[in-house]
Amino acid sequence: MEQLPILFEDQHYIAINKPSGVLVHKTPLEKDPEALFAVQMLEHQVGYKVYPLHRIDRPTTGVLLFGKSAKAASTIQAQFIDHSIKKYYLAILRGYLPKAHGMIDHPLAKDLEFVLQEAKTEYWTLKQCEIPFASTGRYPSSRYSLAKIYPHTGRMHQIRRHFAHLRHYIIGDTTHGDNRQNNFFSSQFQLENMLLHAWELTFFQPFSKESITIKADLPLHFLSIMREFNWPEKELSNHLV
Repeated sequence: MEQLPILFEDQHYIAINKPSGVLVHKTPLEKDPEALFAVQMLEHQVGYKVYPLHRIDRPTTGVLLFGKSAKAASTIQAQFIDHSIKKYYLAILRGYLPKAHGMIDHPLAKDLEFVLQEAKTEYWTLKQCEIPFASTGRYPSSRYSLAKIYPHTGRMHQIRRHFAHLRHYIIGDTTHGDNRQNNFFSSQFQLENMLLHAWELTFFQPFSKESITIKADLPLHFLSIMREFNWPEKELSNHLV
């Protein structure tokens, strides 16, 4: 079984860099017999029961935090409920974002219900590029942005849905994205993954009384597109503060 990269571990908590395609835990809705689940993979790897503290979507990569006991999990849950835990993401999106620093304040429906819930997503434009390819056939060139993203609320698929609302689709998003862009990246760059990464998570460790920040390296498929766009990884650190 594949070994999950462990980013952080202490007496009470453990965090991994979740690969693309891995679900957090089993659900009755998942019928794929070959599906991989982070909870079961990590328990097999470390030899004890773990408790997932939050979720990230199956195609999203990055920081995923677990409690090492039921007490550790329950003790920290209030931080997720009141959004005092800070989670930052990186994404590559279609087009140039409208602002260097902006806020998307757009309510989202819960699941298939029509009741709208408050949803806010803050973003910072880190990089932009224009490539000489007609990705959709409409224009002779195509524009893309690299953004740092902070969701102030935690609605289902919030980041993906918010940028779809702006028509700045996350590349590789087969649910809320632009299939023409996805097909272009598949044929031109052999990309079969979504370019959304849970890059950083900061929480207050309730037992040691200290602030902990965990960062996850970008996956190879994300770095590959950055190289294609001439966005050196070493320059990225200057923006990620």
